[in-house]
Amino acid sequence: MTDLARRLGTLDATAIGLGSMLGAGVFAVFGPAAASAGGWLPVAILVAGFVAYCNAAASAQLAAVYPSSGGTYVYGRERLGPWWGFTAGWGFVVGKTASCAAMALTFAAYVAPAYAKPVAAGAVVVLVLVNLRGITRTALVTRILLGIVIFLLLLIIVLSISDGSAGAEGPAQPVGPLDVLQAAGLLFFAFAGYARIATLAEEVVEPRRTIPRAIVGALGGALVIYLAVGVTLLHTLGAERLSRSTAPLSDAVGPRWTFLVTIGAGAASLGALLALIAGVGRTALAMAREHDLPRWLAAVHPKFAVPHRAELAVGVVVCVLVLTTDLRAVIGFSSFGVLVYYAVANLSAATQTGADRRWPRSLNVIGLAGCLLLAATLPLGSVLVGLGVFAVGLAGRAVTAGW
Repeated sequence: MTDLARRLGTLDATAIGLGSMLGAGVFAVFGPAAASAGGWLPVAILVAGFVAYCNAAASAQLAAVYPSSGGTYVYGRERLGPWWGFTAGWGFVVGKTASCAAMALTFAAYVAPAYAKPVAAGAVVVLVLVNLRGITRTALVTRILLGIVIFLLLLIIVLSISDGSAGAEGPAQPVGPLDVLQAAGLLFFAFAGYARIATLAEEVVEPRRTIPRAIVGALGGALVIYLAVGVTLLHTLGAERLSRSTAPLSDAVGPRWTFLVTIGAGAASLGALLALIAGVGRTALAMAREHDLPRWLAAVHPKFAVPHRAELAVGVVVCVLVLTTDLRAVIGFSSFGVLVYYAVANLSAATQTGADRRWPRSLNVIGLAGCLLLAATLPLGSVLVGLGVFAVGLAGRAVTAGW
């Protein structure tokens, strides 16, 4: 058996996308973003959301025509050529594998900081086993975790307004357009989870209808929640204090309710990790089918209809990373890889014509420009590491193609 089973409806697909976007980033990203944008944080959220919408439109339009696992890896191959597809797929697999390890460590840092590495590895093992039981189990657990996260975020917003600290402000720091763009670059990656819907396209029922609805619905839900949290934090803490906070939601609710933030961050991390493992496994499956990764990764389990070898391989690599590596110096590559991934998606969508087009081509052009502009705001070290990893992957493909 080489094909996956179509079992995901609109609700499940939307939950997986939204669960990916409401990861641990919602509990940490607002401090660094406020350090750049100050009181203009809501504008930065809207800028990031608009670029994400352009990318989502490209992904939805492509996924409706190419409803198979792999996301932009498949789109790049079909619309631009195999090297473009490989570039997108390689960036996604390597970058998101690093993100898996970071998400596992984030979960462990909240719930068991004294035993972070073994707890993180244990979380990876459990979630790989959940994924191996089939995509419907993945969707069920994601819905449960997503419900917990949304409920706790709403509760945190209410408690922040009623019991939180007053947002006393000192002199406002001058903020320019570049500062807002830098904040948008940080916030953009919190919106990138809708790609998981596209990578699972082969398991979606009625993909031409379901995928666009799920992507737009997940992105819209995430934008509303991020705006609500961002505005609440600005109101409660003020831009200056928010910019200095390493745990803004904890600071907003005060010490009495910090345990709610801990539970929410743990659930959000697990939900994002679960969807990440599924997405990376499906992209690895698609690349293995085309011999861009070892062919044995292309196996699909005859009973549970999941890429079991690919997911097991991802789980092993992530466990090794969380047990042996300090990822702080390399996680920036994940951001670089995501932007390259979406740049290829926008370029691919721009080539579509006729009945395949659902959105104006101008959105693809804006999305491509936005990806390149936000990439330019990343630290130089992250860009150099990203370019080095892409060079290794492309050189490896050239060697294997020669063989």
